[in-house]
Amino acid sequence: MKISDFLWRFLAFLSLFPYTGNGFSQDFKSPQQPNIVWIVCEDMSPEHLEMYGGTGGKTPNLNELARESVQYTQVFATAGVCAPSRAALITGAYQTSIGAMHMRTLAPSAAAGDAYPAGFKGYSTVLPEGMKPYPEYLRMAGYYTSNNSKEDYQFKSPVTLWDESSPKAHYRNRPDSSQPFFAIFNFTTTHESQVWMREKEPLKVDPAKVKVPPYYPNDSISRYVMARFITNVMTMDAQVGEVIRQLKEDGLYESTIIFFYSDHGDGLPYAKREMYDRGLRAPLLIKAPFLKPGTKSDELISFVDFAPTLLSLVGIPIPETMQGQAFLGDQKLKTPRKYIFAGRDRMDSEYDRVRAVSDGRYKYIRNYMPERPNYQNIRYRLSNPLMPHLLKLNEEGKLTPDQARWFAASKPVEELYDTKTDLFEFRNLANDPQYKAKLAELRKAHEDWIAEFGDLGAQNEMELVKSWWGGKDSAPVTQAAAVNFQKGMVNLNCPTPSASIGYRKSKNESWKVYTGPFEASPGDSLYVNSHRIGYEPNEIALVIR
Repeated sequence: MKISDFLWRFLAFLSLFPYTGNGFSQDFKSPQQPNIVWIVCEDMSPEHLEMYGGTGGKTPNLNELARESVQYTQVFATAGVCAPSRAALITGAYQTSIGAMHMRTLAPSAAAGDAYPAGFKGYSTVLPEGMKPYPEYLRMAGYYTSNNSKEDYQFKSPVTLWDESSPKAHYRNRPDSSQPFFAIFNFTTTHESQVWMREKEPLKVDPAKVKVPPYYPNDSISRYVMARFITNVMTMDAQVGEVIRQLKEDGLYESTIIFFYSDHGDGLPYAKREMYDRGLRAPLLIKAPFLKPGTKSDELISFVDFAPTLLSLVGIPIPETMQGQAFLGDQKLKTPRKYIFAGRDRMDSEYDRVRAVSDGRYKYIRNYMPERPNYQNIRYRLSNPLMPHLLKLNEEGKLTPDQARWFAASKPVEELYDTKTDLFEFRNLANDPQYKAKLAELRKAHEDWIAEFGDLGAQNEMELVKSWWGGKDSAPVTQAAAVNFQKGMVNLNCPTPSASIGYRKSKNESWKVYTGPFEASPGDSLYVNSHRIGYEPNEIALVIR
């Protein structure tokens, strides 16, 4: 489908709602406009939760939600780290196909500064022409969108993305209680940093009783870190319970579609930033009036599927720019996903290029820089007491072979694992003749994926940025919107392709998404913000004449 075809479909969708003169539909009682809440945690793979078999800590609120939800068991992030993964979530496209694969891009922080040339101040990914993040489609269809509060999409968010994005953002803040809402509540409690930032808080589990995975030594430091992480999971569970309590208090719990998931797998060493299941696999619970509670689904789901599924649930046509497929709603594909794909590129200061494909059981990993070790010397991670401990034990030769393989000086070009019989992906089967056919199948799937969607990770990062910037040293500036006022109506137009336009009549108002002419009177103040994602925004202020 061409972009123009999608626009016609979307305009036809908007025409189903009465025009109100301000660019928004006010028919908020459409049966296909359910309220939706996404509850998001960070850096947590499923095995820490009781409903997924976890035994370390109690999660009563999530247990209750699971009893009323479908529990998905084969859900995978597109990266084992937050920002590239969140770029895929917000766009419905693989981060490698849109240039959002490096961790991280917006500022020369500890997560990127050491990798950048001197004086370089970071960049926003320039999204392909025609691509919009999903919240903008929701807003155009009349939804109130709130994000509390992490974004981290690899680009500066346009004002058209959220009605509110802040630590105070809440569906309760919408001005009209009958307006449908999409609300994200993101809890950082389980993020890797919280292992050391919460070290003074009391533990809720006994380190002597926690289960230590075999890629760590079973000693006091490993046990403490696992206990701290499980304690954080339990704290996060209480935060989830508070969101559920508020929904029930507002009489919205039964009718609201609720997603609970993590932004990727585990945040601990030898898991986060890796292509193993412990770094990619995420929990997902979905509660909805039309889903059978207390059931499980083994359907293969990728993070690029979340955005198209969301649009499918609310009846918005899925744009061609989204590369995932809907697994719920009217636009659900009849053919389930066959493979999931993931990638690792620059992580903070350390460059690499690794790609992975899985059919849910067998995992193929392609190392495009085999001369580099799996282990990356990431300064940020050294604050976790487990990381310097592992480095010391490795230097002393005290790690087991399975633990020490992370620190090997190089890695094979190809890896193949049976994740059913080899849960921790220790035994590389790529050279085993018994698995020759499976290796060839997944290798081809990987190559076909790159052929279909492209892979900008093959390009030098600074050269890619310069190509976006037309060879210049800074990002282009979005052109200012043209403002036309006739017969009491304001028309806005931005010459920059793919730019979004936001407007408001007072600095105290939230930005509105421009979708068509709106009413105004001579003497009204008007603020207009034009922004193509990846470019600098352009804001103008004027008085209507």
